[in-house]
Amino acid sequence: KYWRKYLPSEEVGIPLSLSPLESGGGAWSYSMNMLLAIPRLHAHLGTNRGNILRSVSSSASNYYQAWQVVEQDDGSYKGGEQTLATEHLPHIDDGVLIRVTHSSLNYKDALSASGNRGVTRKFPHTPGIDAVGINVRDATPALVTGYDLGMNTAGGYGEFIRVPKDWIATLPFTEPRVAMIYGTAGLTAGLCVQKLLEMGARPSQGPVVVTGATGAVGTVAVELLAKLGFEVVAVSGKAAQRERLLELGATEVLGRDALEASKKPMLKPIFANAVDTVGGPVLAELLKQILPGGSVSCCGLVAGVNLETTVLPFILRGVNLLGVDSVEIPLAQKQQVWDKLAGDWACPKTEAAAIDIGRHQLDAHLEAFLKGSNSGKVVLDHSLTKNNE
Repeated sequence: KYWRKYLPSEEVGIPLSLSPLESGGGAWSYSMNMLLAIPRLHAHLGTNRGNILRSVSSSASNYYQAWQVVEQDDGSYKGGEQTLATEHLPHIDDGVLIRVTHSSLNYKDALSASGNRGVTRKFPHTPGIDAVGINVRDATPALVTGYDLGMNTAGGYGEFIRVPKDWIATLPFTEPRVAMIYGTAGLTAGLCVQKLLEMGARPSQGPVVVTGATGAVGTVAVELLAKLGFEVVAVSGKAAQRERLLELGATEVLGRDALEASKKPMLKPIFANAVDTVGGPVLAELLKQILPGGSVSCCGLVAGVNLETTVLPFILRGVNLLGVDSVEIPLAQKQQVWDKLAGDWACPKTEAAAIDIGRHQLDAHLEAFLKGSNSGKVVLDHSLTKNNE
């Protein structure tokens, strides 16, 4: 049922002579790629499979739509839809051309869209650090997150990307859209939880606190930890999201004042373990309140990159500070967590609450990330336009 919107009215007999531009920017190309990806329809392809693949590859060498950020004459940056050619995508040895169906929205994408040179060095540029779609070469599903995608390599906000083959994970989800509900943020949450478990975290030890709990990483961490049986304390500055956090499984919701800066080098230990998504002073205060032997998975910097603390939590209570990288780690480590999120670690409440947008809606949603007014998961669906949303 999910793939039906990508299919033509008839499942076979597709006019292969059409070019992408003859059907509104590649709608038929979506149909062909999705058709090839559905096992139950392979029988219809028969001996025509080779011809169809060649047709898809030929169409892919033409033009596609992308949301690209361009530096303006006044030094500002503006994003908008552009028609681009696949021949201008990066030329990579053993590179794989992927027809992107979905991407996701992340804080790093918002920084790139704002012209942040610490994220993206050269413009014009297409953001999108996550992408899922179809490998044009062999019509297999392809999942790409992290590495340089969307930073200095054209990303998932375009209908095509070209990436090294060793960036591509196997798609474990039945629906590609679900992979982008999680995206890099969900993967990061999974890695944070996995590190706590590897350090011996157990529900019987006491509550686990999640900072930045309404963010893209935090929401998945809250639901996943609750699903695994932990007592979850959510910390957020968004009082209006309290009920949402309780629905995700938090047993208690605290405001930011719970981790306000204190001059004391140590505080009463309250939390057995923690997932910190914000960094800075919040992380410094959190370390003071971790029970002996507890661990903190650290993955964020929205509150600051500096960490002003003492060695006391580490040498008096044996607290473990665990850095979590979801970008450059080996693909096998990513695949392990992806497989869990598609299986026992699935977060159905997060999945159900996700919203879908088209490229023409990216501006407003990326701005919300920069302002900190976003909540929940946002998926970019390249099939959505002003005319069909």
